[in-house]
Amino acid sequence: MKKDIQIPEVSNVFMAVVKEYNDVYKTEDWNVYIINNKQVDLEMVLIVSRGFNKEDATSKMRHKIEKLPANSFAKVEMIQPELFKLNNEFKVSFFEGNSMFDKIFLFKKNTLNEGALRVVSFLDKKGILLK
Repeated sequence: MKKDIQIPEVSNVFMAVVKEYNDVYKTEDWNVYIINNKQVDLEMVLIVSRGFNKEDATSKMRHKIEKLPANSFAKVEMIQPELFKLNNEFKVSFFEGNSMFDKIFLFKKNTLNEGALRVVSFLDKKGILLK
């Protein structure tokens, strides 16, 4: 029965959009990171991202990280500033031990901008963090 399904709450896993310098192309890029601030590894991390609003939508992007070690982070994708006018959604699923966890991180439209940048201490870079 539906009422018998236990869905554990996700804690200490975050998404961040960070503006950083790209040494190869000599540009300022916006990159999306997943942060594991837990004391345990995350396994089989699946991330599905998309941008959308009432009129437009991007195609879905899918990413897989076999293992995200405890107290670490990984770059997920680069995001173009043209997409900041859309809601940018990241559906994250992962295994912690024998339990599956799932959480949706939503950067609402027009919230990704220079004025919203704050230091993301875990990355030691300026960005926008979602908990």
